[in-house]
Amino acid sequence: MDAVDLGGLVVRRAGESDTDALAGIDSVALRGDGARVASIRRWCRQGLAIVAEGASGPLGYCVVEYTFFEQGFVTMLMVAPSARGGGVGRRLLDTATAWCETPKLFTSTNVSNQPMQRLLRQAGWSAVGLLHGLDEGDPELFHLCPPRTLGRPDDRPAPPPPR
Repeated sequence: MDAVDLGGLVVRRAGESDTDALAGIDSVALRGDGARVASIRRWCRQGLAIVAEGASGPLGYCVVEYTFFEQGFVTMLMVAPSARGGGVGRRLLDTATAWCETPKLFTSTNVSNQPMQRLLRQAGWSAVGLLHGLDEGDPELFHLCPPRTLGRPDDRPAPPPPR
């Protein structure tokens, strides 16, 4: 299975050929941040990115890496500005949760990022720690996914293998 159709929104593993399209909806990449574009290319090449697509193309993407104490970590969750507030972020987060390969899944966001904190609360994630010093004056708030939602029940499709 290459994709999961969620009511007109297709969620699938991104490949390297998706790099330009994902950079085209990423607000940081659109400001000319070459490092972000390089990260998107690496995430796509390594099969770490999940993309949500509508009829018009990509609406958002999510990246799960496994380098945070050998547990899953949602490194990036980006929704195109025009698609925000429509459930794309929640579907990406839910897919990342379902496809997680480890017993725990974490993420973090700046204290100032209220929309992401709202999304995490609505999805049942718990705040588990605060780290000062990454962004001056804007601490990083770490969250943990509720364990009961991790992994796939038998009726949920397995993630496609990385390309």
